[in-house]
Amino acid sequence: MKTATVILIMLISTLGPSAVIAAVGYASVQALGRNPAAAPKILISMILAFIFAEAIAILGLLVVYNLFGG
Repeated sequence: MKTATVILIMLISTLGPSAVIAAVGYASVQALGRNPAAAPKILISMILAFIFAEAIAILGLLVVYNLFGG
């Protein structure tokens, strides 16, 4: 039962940031299709969004590890 709980919590904690990364990638490709001249601005904001989403995923996994690993 404990293993299933850990798996479920890890799935939920990585599913959210994955959805954010997918949404940001989709929106950035659409924005580049509409205005290719804005590529540098779009790239910077896209990378920042990816970094924050990955940071949230890592924090979620660290919390799960600290709760159930130790």
